Order: sequence, then structure tokens, then C-alpha cells
Amino acid sequence: MGGLVEAVLPARMGTPFRWLVASSWVSNLGDGVAIAAGPLLVAGLTSDPLLVALAALLQQLPWLLFGLHAGVLADRVDRRALVVAVDLARAGVLAVLVLALATGDVGIAAVLGALFVLGAAEVFADTASGTLLPMVVPRADLGIGNARLTAGTLTMNQLAGPAVGGLLFVAGAAWPFAAQAVLVALGAVLVSRMRLPAATRPSERATVRRDVAEGLRWTWGNPAVRTLTLTIVLFNVTYGAAWSVLVLYADQRLGLGAAGFGLLTTMVAVGGIAGTASYDWLERHVGLAHLMRVGLVVETLTHLGLALTTTPWVAMAVLAVFGAHAFVWGTTSRTVRMRAVPAGLQGRVGSLYAMGLFGGIVAGQALGGVIARVAGVTGPFWFAFAGSAVLLVLLWRQLGHVAHADDATLAVT
Repeated sequence: MGGLVEAVLPARMGTPFRWLVASSWVSNLGDGVAIAAGPLLVAGLTSDPLLVALAALLQQLPWLLFGLHAGVLADRVDRRALVVAVDLARAGVLAVLVLALATGDVGIAAVLGALFVLGAAEVFADTASGTLLPMVVPRADLGIGNARLTAGTLTMNQLAGPAVGGLLFVAGAAWPFAAQAVLVALGAVLVSRMRLPAATRPSERATVRRDVAEGLRWTWGNPAVRTLTLTIVLFNVTYGAAWSVLVLYADQRLGLGAAGFGLLTTMVAVGGIAGTASYDWLERHVGLAHLMRVGLVVETLTHLGLALTTTPWVAMAVLAVFGAHAFVWGTTSRTVRMRAVPAGLQGRVGSLYAMGLFGGIVAGQALGGVIARVAGVTGPFWFAFAGSAVLLVLLWRQLGHVAHADDATLAVT
């Protein structure tokens, strides 16, 4: 057991890192439970498709509304204390929801309101927790650190959590949210055990607008981080367009039912696990620039493969490879950004990156529906392939500079 712990959480990375990973994995399990239980609860209270869609929107909308403010707050206050406070507040909201569900005194409006509040709190918690890793891990180990945190998101949030949430919901509507409340509160306790180095706070209290402007100026003024941020926005537009019709693609193009669609999405997670197992080796032997280039080639060819095939097992294989790429790319891009951004700007630059990520997906989803209506269910995949190919050509040489963004930052500072 000791050897396994050492392999997953090397002692050289320190005890605070282990507390951070434990907190992240536990909290992600709780959030994964809600991924299944939330839609089931909403669907049990209303059959109105507009309200069902609104529930999903209300969980994503807070990133666009509060992302910048969350970044400013994370750079102003004690980041660990902020994560603890927000997660305990989330647990409190969940406790109220559980009580309402247990007594039967809850309506769709209250549930939608709770989902929005929980989504807003998650923005602040995720933004602040995303700044903790560079505070406790050496720059050389940020790749491994990000890989371990992302592995928890993949296994707990996307695989184990939804399965547990579905089973608990069958036992009773309140049970999955009670479990989530306990897990989120436990995550807060675990992260509170971290010991962080003292952070330098600005001597003058600037306005929120000035702090936001400083984050925007730094991001735009650093060519490598600017390119990385634009890359995630633009590639998520193409990704969002294709994935917005994946459920229709599975039914109309591949002839799969609901179970088959679930298997498609599971293959993405399976590929991600393979990426988890191989990331340490890839970082040591391939290099960040090559990882980024190969990853975007894989994403471009994924859209082409799905546009061409009508065979379910081929589509599943393509999605498994894509899942491995998505994990490796996400880990690599976060590592590059964390190494490049000064400690005092991690919250603001990170929140800008997250807003670009979610904004790109939302824009792509809207575009994908229009394209599918005009060009059929494979239209968004052809659009995604063509758009990704053009972007890849334009960005190919720049990715070498992006991968070494930290060198450029160190030279400037």
C-alpha cells in the first residue's frame, strides 16, 4: 500500500499536496453524485423541457456571471480559507435542500434556485482551489500534480460519482444530496489541513474593476498565455458544436439507443484513464510542445473520424483516443499556465481561462444546433474538423512558444 501511495502521491511533493489531492477527490465525488441526481430531481418535478434545459444552464451560467469576481477574490484573500468557507456554505445549502426534500416541501422554483446558488459557490471554490497547487508544489512537479488532480475529476466526478448518485436517487430523492453535503464538508475539512507559505498581498486596496483590468492586461500582454487562452476558446467552439448533437449522432448515425449513447460517453472516460496512467511518462519523454501539437492533431482527426464512420465500434475507439487526448491536453495546458502566471495573478488569469473554456463551449453548442438543422447531424462534425484544421495550421509554430511560457515570463520578470 505504501508503494502505491508513493507512486500516486510522491512524498517529495509534500504533505500539503496530499491534503489537496484528498480534498479534491472527495469533493469531486460529491459533485459527481449531483451530476446524476440533479437532472433526475428536476425531471421528477417537471416535464417541461424548457425548465429541464434551464436547470443545466443555471449550473453553468455562474461562470460567466461571477468568474472574474471569483478570480479577484482569490487573489485578495487567504485562498485556503476561501475554499473552506465556500465549501461549508455549499454543504449548508445542500442540507436545507435535503430537509426540504425529506419533508416533501419543495417545488421546481426552489430547486432551480438551489442549483444556481450551488453553481455560483462552485465557481468561487474551484477558482480558489485552482490557485493552491502552485503554492505547495515545485514548478518541475506541476505536471504530475495537475495529473493527479485531473485523475480525481475523471474517476470521481465523471465515472464513480454519477453512478453512485443514480443509485442513491432510487433509494430516495434526498439521499444523493445528503451524500454530497457530507462529501463537500469533508473536502473542506481536508483542505483546511494544508499548510501554505505566506502570500504577499497588495498593500493598497484596489477596486474590483482595477483588479480585473490588471488580470486582463497581464493575460493579453503575455503572448504565450494569450495564445493558450485563445486556443482553448476557439477549439472549444468547434468541440462544443460537434458534441452538442452527439446524442442525435449516436441515434441517427450509429443506430444506438440511450444505452449506446451512454457507452460512447463512457469510452471518453476510459480513454482518460489511459491518459492518466501514461501522463508521467509522456511528460518526461515527449515534451510539452509535442504533447500540445499531437493533442490538437488528435482532436482534429476525432471530428473527421466521427463525421465519416457509421460503425459504432469505430466511433467508440475514436472517442477513447479522444478521451486520452482531452486528459493530457487539459493537464498540460493547466501546467503551462500555472508555471507562467505570477502567484498574485493566479486567480484572475485562471478565472479568465475558465470563462473562455465555458464561453467557447456555450457558443459552439448554439452554433452546432443551427448547423445540424441546415446540414444534418454530421454537419457539426465537418464544421469542427474544418475549423480545427485551420486553427491547427495557424497555431502550429506558436505552440512551441506556448509550451515554454514560463521561460518567457521569467525573462521578463
